Amino acid sequence: MEQRHAVALKQFNMKATPKRLAILALLEAEHGYASPEELWKRLRDRFDRLGLPTVYRILEELAASGILSKVIHPNRQLYYYFCSNQEHHHHFVCLSCRKVEDIPSCGIEALEREVSLKNGGKVLSHILQLNGLCRGCADKGVAA
Repeated sequence: MEQRHAVALKQFNMKATPKRLAILALLEAEHGYASPEELWKRLRDRFDRLGLPTVYRILEELAASGILSKVIHPNRQLYYYFCSNQEHHHHFVCLSCRKVEDIPSCGIEALEREVSLKNGGKVLSHILQLNGLCRGCADKGVAA
């Protein structure tokens, strides 16, 4: 796993530092999203010098490169998720158990046409995230 992460980092001209590799390994094992604070608390005993700002910086670098995905929560807190799917897709986020599932379809083409026709604009990028309850949480009657 660590070797795979090291290769991915090198593809984006990033050094495979122990801290980056540890963050990637934790998020991959998580199978859901985690906050910078949660990751920092789990890693601070492993590294003598690991401050919360460093964790934020690493997460932002990894998200900017596309190695991690950001999860924007309705509570206005930013979380991060390791998604191995490199194809264009979006995510369904369970607000209860933190599970993140891929949504392979996009549907942006119709919206791009509408933007072009209505105001002459051109869509350069987009972010689509659906929030809700996964089947397991919905079946249990869990509130978000």
